[in-house]
Amino acid sequence: MITRSPASLQRVIPTATEKADPGWQAQLSGALRDPRALLARLKLNEALLPGAEAGHELFEVRVPEAYLARIRPGDPNDPLLRQVLPLSVETGTVQGFVSDPLAEAEHTQRPGVIHKYSNRVLLIASPTCAINCRYCFRRQFPYAENSPSRAQWNDALDYLRSDSSIQEAILSGGDPLASSDRRLGWLVERLDAIPHLKRLRIHTRLPVVIPDRINDALLGWLSKTRLQKVMVLHINHANEIDDEVIAACARLRSIGVTLLNQSVLLRGVNDDVETLAALSERLFEAGILPYYLHVLDPVSGAAHFDVPDEEAVILVDALRERLAGFLMPRLVRDVPGEKSKTPLNG
Repeated sequence: MITRSPASLQRVIPTATEKADPGWQAQLSGALRDPRALLARLKLNEALLPGAEAGHELFEVRVPEAYLARIRPGDPNDPLLRQVLPLSVETGTVQGFVSDPLAEAEHTQRPGVIHKYSNRVLLIASPTCAINCRYCFRRQFPYAENSPSRAQWNDALDYLRSDSSIQEAILSGGDPLASSDRRLGWLVERLDAIPHLKRLRIHTRLPVVIPDRINDALLGWLSKTRLQKVMVLHINHANEIDDEVIAACARLRSIGVTLLNQSVLLRGVNDDVETLAALSERLFEAGILPYYLHVLDPVSGAAHFDVPDEEAVILVDALRERLAGFLMPRLVRDVPGEKSKTPLNG
């Protein structure tokens, strides 16, 4: 079971003076975190409870209301539900599925600093998420050891300053937007002052699961940076995109943020041509370009989501016949030790 130290939690829970917009923070702290409550809220059969509780012990349930409202009540096969409902199969051991599938521990240069690829560095800007996705490759990540204090952030920034080949800073987590605007503004201001940095990339699910997160305070600090702004969202199914999500994306685009999406190919969620085609079309309607379609990272507890590479290639080849080129995500696998994502179908 994942635990986080009180000190690390204190660094992501905003103080009273930081609460410029209590709306999104109240939604974040009020996310549903009990498997029994999840089943009751969605009118699901209580026979699912033992498996849900077993999976919850390994990786806790966490679903905010804005996302919960998009799940069809009474449907255990709803594609959004499948992403958040713990199952008993998560407790099994499957060969090849491990706690650190991308070997990130080997590339952690400082607390919260992961440097795998040339010219870009990933920063763990928050140890928490607004939603716990059951297939998350970091579901067993040691966040307690990678939640930098202010002094450690200065050390991380020194690491970026010392290497002029680094052109891009990537804020990740957890979810970086789970941190307060004051803290994110402080960090981005210092990244902005590093002369060889060109881009700021933010990997986040919060505009999708709590669209109210894209508030005036966030737009304020993000609009001030000289860095090119890219936000990579994580959307796996068209049903995740409602009018509130579209409005949040429009606010981001209004300050010059380039919006991309990366999905994970998931058994029982989006492993058919119709679903993937609908996702790409809906993304484009929301002003988001499809970017990557990842095959599953082999993290322990998520093997039931796996789609074999051979099947994934056939699926994407069929998808290519349906979509214009600019709507096609690139099918990739993240292979530990490689210098970039590995394409699977050319």
